Amino acid sequence: MTTLVIDIGSSSVRALLVDEDLRTIGESVSRCQHAFHTAPDGTSVADPLELRGLVEEAVSGALAHPRAQHITAVGMDTFVGNLLGVDADNNPVTPLFTYADTRSADAVQHIADEIDVEAMHQRTGCPHHTAYHPGRLHWLQQSQPETVAKVARWLDFGTYLYRVWFGRAVPASYSVSSWSGLMNRHDMMWDAPLLDYLTVAPEKLPALADVYDAQQGLAAEYAQMWPALHEVPFYLPVGDGAAANIGSGGVHAGHLVLTIGTTAALRIVKKDGRGEIPQGLWEYSVDKERHLLGGATSEGGNIYEWAAGTLNLNGTDTETALAGRTPDGHGLTFLPLLAGERSPGYATRATGTLHGLRLFTTSLDILQAGMEGVALRLALIADLLTEPGTPVYGGGGAMYASDVWAQIIADALNRPLHVLDEPEVTARGVAAIVLRKFDAAASPKIAHSIHPIARHVSIYAEARQRQAELYRKMVK
Repeated sequence: MTTLVIDIGSSSVRALLVDEDLRTIGESVSRCQHAFHTAPDGTSVADPLELRGLVEEAVSGALAHPRAQHITAVGMDTFVGNLLGVDADNNPVTPLFTYADTRSADAVQHIADEIDVEAMHQRTGCPHHTAYHPGRLHWLQQSQPETVAKVARWLDFGTYLYRVWFGRAVPASYSVSSWSGLMNRHDMMWDAPLLDYLTVAPEKLPALADVYDAQQGLAAEYAQMWPALHEVPFYLPVGDGAAANIGSGGVHAGHLVLTIGTTAALRIVKKDGRGEIPQGLWEYSVDKERHLLGGATSEGGNIYEWAAGTLNLNGTDTETALAGRTPDGHGLTFLPLLAGERSPGYATRATGTLHGLRLFTTSLDILQAGMEGVALRLALIADLLTEPGTPVYGGGGAMYASDVWAQIIADALNRPLHVLDEPEVTARGVAAIVLRKFDAAASPKIAHSIHPIARHVSIYAEARQRQAELYRKMVK
């Protein structure tokens, strides 16, 4: 039993094979790099045809592996919060808008002035922000009415791909759609009051279904391109965060998972109904039964990359240089909102701020303050999700790259941090979901555990108060 997993991330597209024990099959990973097209005005888009070509190239690469002849299921995850307008023939008429596009900021404020956005948050699970579709659709209606008039359907990218590959209408999954800000989490349907307000007809959106609504029978062109997949069931796409959470062992309630890549997220799984969502958090779907409560930040490994590049630290052994430095010993307070804010404040126009610079401040001081600043922001989310002291299961490229940063996070969160030894947690999660092997996913491999150091915990508690005060001054 072999599962083909298609992983469409923010910086790369991968296709790989996973065995029945949720392990990646050696030398099956096919990868294509990509990047969003960005501009100073807040633009963050992708070319849907270009990205589709990369996905198809990656799939073809994985199918060259000998085990591809034994594929029994296909699963997909995608970066979420994406939006694409297509015409009646499923041809793109807009760019692929990403969660990072902030041009809808004025529209977000306009909506907040007109409707009860907290009620909307409780219905949809999504805080009101530029990362979601309500503001984006309103902005497009006002700024690009000619383009909007050409749109027959608004789709997420995964649903668009399936409609191309199968040559017919395919529903969108609850999982991906729950990230849109348009789906009512209580009845698992598009939110009628919101669609009415936005003057978006329901037929402009795809039907909704669970991830297990598998599609079979590729269109002729793709049956010829991928004969090994012609009659294999393709399960509907899931959100990349949902897959990463399950792949990290976050299957049961109270199992707190932290993922740090370019950005970061903290989440727990719920199966106890759809209660009130705390301010600053969101609730998305894994499938119809399982829901994620959590928060995501726009900062993570991108802060390290920014500091290393801007401060000319590339090529420096920063891990060794940072080891043994006094926590918060630089006298700086770093509000690391360089890419804007999501959880917990969702301030639409937030920017990063560094306070306390002196003539003796060094590049390494600023790097350390940035890494600590990210950890302090994550501590805010952790305390909204679980009781103090709850262990955290962590993974992601940024965490694997730095044991020093992992210790900073454990100290700032004041929680034991179990660093995972699962290099492909997202693919593992996709396979676990489509095969319904949740129990098997619940016990990931642990590389090592890091425990908070008491004297560091108290230092970071004070630093967190300084950061909170700076936030209050800068984000009003």
